[in-house]
Amino acid sequence: MASRRGVLIGGLAGGALAVGYMLRPRRYALPLTPGKDEVAFDAWIKLAADGVVTVAVPQVEMGQGVTTLIPQVAAQELGADWRQVAVEPAPISPLYANVPLAAQWAELTMPATPDWLIGEDGAWVRRWAQDHAFTITADGTALAAYEAQVRNAAASLRALLCMAAASRWGVAWQECGTAKGFVVHEAKRLPFGPLASLAARFDPPGTPPLRAEPPGENPDDLPAGSPLNFPRLDLPAKVDGSFVFAGDVRLPGMVYASIRHGPIGASTLAGYDKDAANSVRGLVTLVRNPGWIAAVATNWWAADTALTRMDARFAATNRADSSAIDAAMDKAMQSGTATRIHSLGDPDSYLSGRLPLQLRYEVAPALHATVETASATAHFHDGRLELWVGTQAPQAAREAAARALGIDPLAVTLYPMPLGGSFDRRLENDHAVEAALIARACGRPVQLMWSRKQEHMAARPRPPVVAVLGANVDPAGRIGGLRARIAAPPAAREFGRRLLHGDAPFAAIAAVAGETDAMVLAGAVPPYAIEHVAIDHVPAQVPLPSGRMRGNADGYTAFFTESFVDELAHRAGREPLGYRMAMLGNDPRLAECLQRVAALSGWGGGGDNSGQGIACHVIGAGRIAVVASARRDADGVRVDKLSAVADIGRIVNVDIARQQIEGGLVFGLGLALGCSTAYEDGLPVTGRLASMSLPVLADCPTIEVAFVKSAAEPADPGELGVAAVAPAVANALFSATGLRLRQLPLLSEDV
Repeated sequence: MASRRGVLIGGLAGGALAVGYMLRPRRYALPLTPGKDEVAFDAWIKLAADGVVTVAVPQVEMGQGVTTLIPQVAAQELGADWRQVAVEPAPISPLYANVPLAAQWAELTMPATPDWLIGEDGAWVRRWAQDHAFTITADGTALAAYEAQVRNAAASLRALLCMAAASRWGVAWQECGTAKGFVVHEAKRLPFGPLASLAARFDPPGTPPLRAEPPGENPDDLPAGSPLNFPRLDLPAKVDGSFVFAGDVRLPGMVYASIRHGPIGASTLAGYDKDAANSVRGLVTLVRNPGWIAAVATNWWAADTALTRMDARFAATNRADSSAIDAAMDKAMQSGTATRIHSLGDPDSYLSGRLPLQLRYEVAPALHATVETASATAHFHDGRLELWVGTQAPQAAREAAARALGIDPLAVTLYPMPLGGSFDRRLENDHAVEAALIARACGRPVQLMWSRKQEHMAARPRPPVVAVLGANVDPAGRIGGLRARIAAPPAAREFGRRLLHGDAPFAAIAAVAGETDAMVLAGAVPPYAIEHVAIDHVPAQVPLPSGRMRGNADGYTAFFTESFVDELAHRAGREPLGYRMAMLGNDPRLAECLQRVAALSGWGGGGDNSGQGIACHVIGAGRIAVVASARRDADGVRVDKLSAVADIGRIVNVDIARQQIEGGLVFGLGLALGCSTAYEDGLPVTGRLASMSLPVLADCPTIEVAFVKSAAEPADPGELGVAAVAPAVANALFSATGLRLRQLPLLSEDV
């Protein structure tokens, strides 16, 4: 029965008793299982008798260093010896709910919830995230979601260890401290390990006794190449090859599967040569589905060979085709109905009529180019499924597999595996569903691995986008008003339908057709002080399922804005850096990034065919400025140098932050110069990484990264570098060649 307080809360929220119910506290079983001679404290930390501190990490490791970052927070707060810190993937549990991401994705996760109920610390969104075991890894939210919880757990354990040691020494526990894996009091010290069992008998203080300073490192003290205070925990195993990915799982009696997906469209398996497949030695069975066919064999090569020989045929309608996609985008831009998602000042009055300057920019669909193709291992037996899979959305994968098999999600045990570079492709779980169905059909443990061609065939690429930006400027070139009309499929809502509701790809497209999607225009609002601004979204419907990608909408909205601003500076005869600085009185942090990157790169003004281009961008609380040095030679376009300065607030691990900025710059460079494909008759034209114009090691430019020391709350560095590269390179190529490139990838135009 609802309490009187619950009823009152419900009445205040409009009479819904469910609100009172949602706000009532709940208890969840502790998810960590201690091993031999281990004690589990809270949901985050286990301590062994030998002193090893194991920290649970509810985010998938996919190269971003989260399995070092979260343990480092625990180690610094606890006072542990980093050499005795270990990590284990956290099981699916409401206790690990990613509340900030659920709030950030509110238009997907809680579309009918009033804005006043949603906030990163709101009880409503927290309850929703817990009820859905929403532990998704995305948008760099690990610190925002988990740092406080991990610090509290570590501080409470520190107090318990001090209580245990103090009981032996006969002193007040508050007089004790911890350092390098020992509890210390004056000249006395005891290691953590032998105190573990005794510490578990005490009750922690009501308020965790946090250290005065939160975990962090000073970027000025750690230039590139400096000795590391906290080396990454995952690197030794990656270097020696012992790090286990989903494709490395081996089970007794396991067989291997390869798959062929139908063309992109409404595809149905129409026929295949079964006898040709059966001629392959080692073939175990074939598994058919309306939209795909898989071969299972004693080794993967035999399975893939059987598929090649059988020459599967599919009937498909509404096939993806670049000409149809381009036509749909043009139609949306020219005659589609726009919805305003951001307005500042009085843009309708100030920007009425034809603007004196309007420029069109285009972005082609982009592939993720993951290092590791999709892989999952499944074993279905006794009505239960065991699933070893790399996924950014473990509960969604569990539910999708259960739905496909017609079983309860509680009958699915998911073992989260690390990923070899996901770039947000593994937010989707089609490979987990396929592995589950194949495992049930063949009655044995099976490992499914996609070929590179199938990875591209089943891709959910970054969507195509077309934008027209217009501005009114005064005689001095100052921007008085700016309007952006951006045509794009409602790709985030489409993704949300697949992830949260289990919609098939084309069913998701139909479900959100014509809907406004603010998430596909994220980052479109300029960071500059412009009095009148209008940002409009025109929904486009294209025959191509699309989804999320590292950098997401910022990866193209920054290209639109920073390319356009650069053109305005050039037309006004203004130096690009000074032109931007004059508009940043409202954002001194971004202005500092620009000033410092100019000094770092030896910025010469971007004129006189210098080949230098500059760009800046803001994502959440993070800021970045990039200078690119580029040139055209006999082999095409070459980017020689990328310089970046970022302000990401307090930095927990400087080396990981630098890796993330550097990795983002290279990934963004790939998106700027290639990483795309055309579509013909439902098939991607690009089937191999080698044909995607990706930068190989020999092509990678010199990269230098610096950080602004800041006490602001931490911001994610992983997306920032991606967003700012393309406009910086485009602006550099204008400086080098005099040609303005307004399409991504840049090489899609004649350079």
